[in-house]
Amino acid sequence: MLFGATGYTGGRTAEVLVGRGVRPVLAGRDAARLVALGERLGCPTATADVTDVASVSALVGPDDVLVTTVGPFARLGGAALAAVVSAGATYLDSTGEPPFVREVFELQGPAAERSGARLLTAFGHDYVPGVLAGALALREAGDRAARVDVGYFLSGRGRWFSRGTVTSLIAIAGTPGYTLRHGTLRTENAGARLRTYEVDGRPRPGVSIGGVEQFALPRLHPGLGTVDVHLGWFGAQGDGSRRSPAGRVGLSGVVHATSRLPAPPAPLLAGLARLAGRLPRDPSAEALARCRSHVVAEVFDAYGTLLARTRLTAPDPYALTADLLAWGAARALAHGVTGVGALDPVGAFGLDALVEGAASAGLTTWDLRATRSAQSTSGTCSGNRP
Repeated sequence: MLFGATGYTGGRTAEVLVGRGVRPVLAGRDAARLVALGERLGCPTATADVTDVASVSALVGPDDVLVTTVGPFARLGGAALAAVVSAGATYLDSTGEPPFVREVFELQGPAAERSGARLLTAFGHDYVPGVLAGALALREAGDRAARVDVGYFLSGRGRWFSRGTVTSLIAIAGTPGYTLRHGTLRTENAGARLRTYEVDGRPRPGVSIGGVEQFALPRLHPGLGTVDVHLGWFGAQGDGSRRSPAGRVGLSGVVHATSRLPAPPAPLLAGLARLAGRLPRDPSAEALARCRSHVVAEVFDAYGTLLARTRLTAPDPYALTADLLAWGAARALAHGVTGVGALDPVGAFGLDALVEGAASAGLTTWDLRATRSAQSTSGTCSGNRP
């Protein structure tokens, strides 16, 4: 079952699912739009309100797989999640919102373990590539691994973002983030720390955020004490290659500095949300055609020595999200997943299967080779000591 098919990301996900031979039930409130889409794709439809637990529960059973792309998840995602947990079903979503990810793992995960539900949150560009890159680098690094840094970057110019992406970013503005330090998940503001990575031979700065990696990677390597995730979507929609080094660091530095300011007032956020509602629903097709996603994972020992590095590249983030959601849903439907509760991609499917899934999602250009190095990190850090 797919919620959000009449939206941009959901529509792309529906098309990929059909291309994989899966005919999902397209569910939502707008029956007329759903029927038209269902007729075009050859999919059944169902009328339901994704924000109403009873409405979703009436359609979901324990053997079902529910996929939702309806955000902002902090405001609209709770009902579908609760319905799946109650039914003991399988759940995947496209969120990139750290507060929602944390809710899934810390609050809904224990309830899902009791009901037998399988929860795979943020199963798209955010944050499957970082989990995959981190897992590959950890496998190469061996027992000395003590810290993992993961950075997300985009290259390309133009309006690559959708209206839904902007709305979700506004919804989580000023909300607490998190990091893993000395084996303990700690709350901190997004952007609290600044880190520079080498991407395509150039230094690219990113600011700290919460992700799935802080939950997933310690499961793969129990001795892991520190996990940091950084976001480098800054510059001309992510491409800093034509800016001076000072300009590139300056944009991330602004986010880093404002992380210490109070949360934006509610009237300001409401006004920004109204402005976002006027944006085009879809990104620029031309910009997406030029856009590439870059993910870097670096593993260090307790002394700060770089043990392994994995670099991944992928198509535009929306194509990647649709492909990964479709692969994960189809695999769960056909073969099930390992474990119950709040799961991570590697734990649910296994690392080798996830690598194959990445390739089947069109990620054949990914460099899936971890490389050992005895040198210290080449990037600069701010408040990010090993």
